Amino acid sequence: MAVTTKKIHLSGLARKLVVDGLLEEEVAHDHFQTALKKKKPFVSYLVENKLVSSTSIALSAAQEFGAPMMDINAIELEADTLKLVKEDLVRKHHALPLFKRGKRLYLAVSDPTNMQALDEIKFATGMNTEAIIVEEDKLVKAIEKAVETAGGGLGDMEDDDFEDLADLEVAEDRPKEEADSEIDDAPVVRFINKCLIDAIKKGASDLHFEPYEKVYRVRFRVDGILQEVAKPPLSLAGKIAARIKVMSRLDVSERRVPQDGRIKLKLSKTKAIDFRVSTCPTLFGEKAVLRILDSDAAALQIDQLGYEDHQKKAFLENLYKPYGMFLVTGPTGSGKTVSLYSGINLLNKVDVNISTAEDPVEINLPGINQVQVDERTGMTFEKALKAFLRQDPNIILVGEIRDLGTASIAVKAAQTGHMVMSTLHTNDAPQTLTRLQDMGIQAFAVATSINLITGQRLCRRLHPSYKVPIEMPNEALLDEGFTEEMIGRSDFQLFNPGDGGDDCPTGYKGRAGIYQVMPISDALKRLIIEGANAVILADQAKAEGLWDIRRSGLEKVAKGFTSLIEVNRVTVE
Repeated sequence: MAVTTKKIHLSGLARKLVVDGLLEEEVAHDHFQTALKKKKPFVSYLVENKLVSSTSIALSAAQEFGAPMMDINAIELEADTLKLVKEDLVRKHHALPLFKRGKRLYLAVSDPTNMQALDEIKFATGMNTEAIIVEEDKLVKAIEKAVETAGGGLGDMEDDDFEDLADLEVAEDRPKEEADSEIDDAPVVRFINKCLIDAIKKGASDLHFEPYEKVYRVRFRVDGILQEVAKPPLSLAGKIAARIKVMSRLDVSERRVPQDGRIKLKLSKTKAIDFRVSTCPTLFGEKAVLRILDSDAAALQIDQLGYEDHQKKAFLENLYKPYGMFLVTGPTGSGKTVSLYSGINLLNKVDVNISTAEDPVEINLPGINQVQVDERTGMTFEKALKAFLRQDPNIILVGEIRDLGTASIAVKAAQTGHMVMSTLHTNDAPQTLTRLQDMGIQAFAVATSINLITGQRLCRRLHPSYKVPIEMPNEALLDEGFTEEMIGRSDFQLFNPGDGGDDCPTGYKGRAGIYQVMPISDALKRLIIEGANAVILADQAKAEGLWDIRRSGLEKVAKGFTSLIEVNRVTVE
């Protein structure tokens, strides 16, 4: 005996689509049943599978139910209105608040028969609700944009807003009593986990958790620019700081002094992400900054870093020298570590002994002896360097030269047959030479130990699909620092960032390095020994044809990699 499937009686919008000839009745039955089985709204199922256009569905619904139809792209959504309905309700019912008039809230929907949505939102907001029909595909994009505008779904939240966030596993073992104490703070745990996941997805380099007198905010640094992503309740400030400290194994009870730690999060069995954590007491609580440590950066090849051909040639020539100092300088976040590790990758061979002292060890590399500097235990850069010199090293990497003791040992190691690689925080290469002398290193030692200094910055890349060509008068270009030769090139063209919409709102995507690569020539050595200042040293480097950071940036502008606005932001004219 054959088994027959009971047909569902079509009514409402489905019946209207059949009447309008947009679907055959048998086909409509099948799609309706399939949508039910997949627990998908009927309209969403039709549009996702391109069975009926979203515009046709919206027109039919407006005619059938007498509800107004609007183009949601033409409506400017107001932040105050969006906050009236929580994200979980918006996503659950596929209904977005558009505007309010008195005690009436107008909701954008693609299926006006979804009375449950109107009723639940009416109950949650205490306002009368009314449906406005919009096209399904536009509604999907509008909801995502609204959530993103509100801070990736984090917006101005209350304690009960943190629902259904995936728990992440902290790789380090923790005492049981610490883990048990977190049970009551589960919403905060899920909130921080979501922040970490969102930061990784957006390609952020840092997360800032910041308490103020009347607000608490969370910001991400994406492509070098800070952007606000969340404003959790100020009452959670203490719990957020405590949770971050527990994850990074810091002293939760100590709130008066800065602390540094590290978080290793397991996203899966094979994927883990490291964060460097710094907490600092401020006037209204503890600020925490988490730096995402990108281990993939160690795999970058020299060609991917953005050096010009002549700069790359000087970089490699000095990298392979058997002894001397190889220094990289620039502000925090300018890519110094990536540059050093790209060089270390090239040198990392089975017949080479490489030791590093870092605070912290940001990138884990097999074949390299890495030491974590920890002032609390007495393992300083100076002590690590002394230990390295007793272990027959070929190459020594010092995370940063901070004081005279470290600088003195590094210089002596470079003068006694070792290659020493390190970083300093100075504005450009010539200032590095005078900075070492200011620390107390003799001019002769500086001149004879250093092979090369690279000064660098990171600038945002223009998105190739959205950059807009611009024209500027030659006089203005010359004032900016472009040369007549550059302006006269056939491929010379300036661009500004264009509006990429949701795909790329800033017009920029990713970052590239701009560099000042300065080998220490005989002429520079003589000037150093004579006590020349940074200005005289910079003039000599320019006379030798070496580009400063500004000149390197202008070359990136001329080739269309970035904009003049961006280079002006990160360099001095």
